[in-house]
Amino acid sequence: MSDNKKTVIRNAFLVDGSGDTAKDADVTFQDGVITDIDAPGRASTAHAHRVIDADGLMLTPGWVDIHTHYDAQATWDPWLTPSSWHGATTVIMGNCGVGFAPAQEDRHEWLIELMEGVEDIPGSAMTEGLTWGWRSFPEYLDSLASQPRVIDIGTQIAHGALRAFVMGDRGAANETATSEDISLMAQHVDEAMAAGAFGFSTSRTPIHKSKSGELVPGTHAEENELFGIAQAMNKHGRGVFQFAPEHVRLPTDEWPWMREMAKRNPDITVSVNLNQADEAPDIWKQVLSQLDKAHADGLNIIAQVAGRSIGVLMCLEGSFHPLAFHPAWQEIAHLPHNERVKALRDATLRHKFVNEVPRDGGFFENVVLSRLWKMFPVTDANINYEPDPKKDSVDALAVQQRTTPMDLVYDQLLSNNGRGMIYMPFFNYAYGDLSMTHALMQHEHTRNGLSDAGAHCGAICDGGMPTFLLTHWVRDRQRGPRLQLEKMVQRQTRKTAETYGLTDRGLIAPGMRADLNLIDFEHLTFDMPTMAYDFPANGRRLVQHAQGYVGTFVKGVQTVAHDEFTGELPGVLLRAK
Repeated sequence: MSDNKKTVIRNAFLVDGSGDTAKDADVTFQDGVITDIDAPGRASTAHAHRVIDADGLMLTPGWVDIHTHYDAQATWDPWLTPSSWHGATTVIMGNCGVGFAPAQEDRHEWLIELMEGVEDIPGSAMTEGLTWGWRSFPEYLDSLASQPRVIDIGTQIAHGALRAFVMGDRGAANETATSEDISLMAQHVDEAMAAGAFGFSTSRTPIHKSKSGELVPGTHAEENELFGIAQAMNKHGRGVFQFAPEHVRLPTDEWPWMREMAKRNPDITVSVNLNQADEAPDIWKQVLSQLDKAHADGLNIIAQVAGRSIGVLMCLEGSFHPLAFHPAWQEIAHLPHNERVKALRDATLRHKFVNEVPRDGGFFENVVLSRLWKMFPVTDANINYEPDPKKDSVDALAVQQRTTPMDLVYDQLLSNNGRGMIYMPFFNYAYGDLSMTHALMQHEHTRNGLSDAGAHCGAICDGGMPTFLLTHWVRDRQRGPRLQLEKMVQRQTRKTAETYGLTDRGLIAPGMRADLNLIDFEHLTFDMPTMAYDFPANGRRLVQHAQGYVGTFVKGVQTVAHDEFTGELPGVLLRAK
């Protein structure tokens, strides 16, 4: 679907995705394809169905988000929020080794529990919302292709589902794959790639566990298993091998097999998530050096990085908050939210949380009290994702306000009728600022990703990370140097598109797809995050809208006008070729 009538956007401030200097320009597109770039006011409007006067608004390619988890949501929700609220026109899902195809009929609930545990998506929502009209991966793609949607989606085959499908309980339990198992997994990957999968994903971190505490299948997969899968991908001359590593072991345990995989399979891209753990804050520097060496040796390895810290928004309705780690929480955990809030206003219960350190072997002290220096009350809709621990943390504010830290935590969570929030960075904030992220986003062998849009519904709201690149890094940053507008747009458009072989988008130039964002850059901002109960089975998720997207176009069709959907659904399932 595309608009086959001529449209002219006049007098735009064009940031075209190439990384070249922005300029004023007119842009013309027809039948979903950009036809002309002219000097401002010079585009021909003859036979134009529509002429839009941008009046200096910024025009960029649509964002291409390569790290989302819409695998379930895409089967029931044509709107794919939050990504479509934030200017994304193309997303890739099936990341980190979790997905829903291939799937034996008796594994449906198991796959849901795996996704729920790893990605914090409500299991009840997936149980009610998933359509389950497939068994094989090609059949899953056919199911996705049959549904209308607002943006384009592509997907990858996930190791967890693949292993369980081929090996059954042995695969689910992370037993060693036999040569027969590997051969069969490779056949399924070959079949998925032929049907249009964009790659394969796996997880090798102990953080990723199912709802019942099991590690994602493939966490301990041996090299021969990984190489067999990569070889099946390489047969197709394309594809991304994406994985989540154990961060502290990345430069030592993971890097040798990554290099060998890239050497044996030159037509695939090896993509590793790169984050900074507090216990090993400087390892990222070693990884960047290894990336440089790999590319000097002709090896196609990239590191996928986030645009900000990986953290959690803690609130009483969410998956995590400081009070939940205290034994006193069990007295009220079963209550509906409003009754919990009422109970927490009781002075006796407050005294337990604030003044009584539980005898739990130091658990509460270690998980909560020792981390108050990196917990930050959220007091503004445009959350400060680069707060100063010496001024903005719970510890620092308690000193300023002459109160105890737990008193402050308690009051913050009870604020706004029990919907107050506290932000806590988890990864990428060991230095107490975003200086590490600043360095990563300037490295030529890193790619922006890790928004996790569609996932971690009770703890984060990072689907707006592409918007954050403009608001924080280009316009608003106070605690260090900012980054160049043209390069940030390029990183979220042309660079991410090329990573997955999407050479028809991510650039505003004649012959390219008319996937576009018209943005009021000066006023671009976020609404306050809120907990919505709009998933199937009233499943919860944190949502955060953007303000400032004057227009978003997918293949020439306007899908967003002044931050509201137009009702058009031009998006399709993309099949890699």
